[in-house]
Amino acid sequence: MNQIFFDDITEGAEYSSSRVTITESHIVTFAGLTGDFNPLHMDETAARENGFGRRIAHGMLGHSLSTGLRSGIDDWAIMAFLQTSRSFAAPLLIGDTVQYRATILEKRPSGSKPDRGVVRVGIELVKQDGSVPQKGEDVFLVERRAEG
Repeated sequence: MNQIFFDDITEGAEYSSSRVTITESHIVTFAGLTGDFNPLHMDETAARENGFGRRIAHGMLGHSLSTGLRSGIDDWAIMAFLQTSRSFAAPLLIGDTVQYRATILEKRPSGSKPDRGVVRVGIELVKQDGSVPQKGEDVFLVERRAEG
């Protein structure tokens, strides 16, 4: 695998991942992993009574899927995941198919570590109908190419 270093990343570049369809197994596994058994995720009747019509996926499941989908489209020399933010505009449902889309918003050399740079990425989690139920930003510390 050829690693992509900070120096190789271009502001304004756009990336799109493959797609994944959210399943019952995703929701049950995520609930078990996190301990979040909120009835909106686990109880069809409760979800229907609360206006969603049916069970919804955990918001953080979508966030986690976006992180996993990202890993398949870049080979960045990431040293640390520094920051993340998300807004949740709409629920994700069993059967929704989502794709990660990203735009490089900014890159700058690290102020304290000359062998590293900071990259800010705008992200969208896009559903099969083109709607965007989640969007936000991630910030990474990325290794610079060694001089020499």
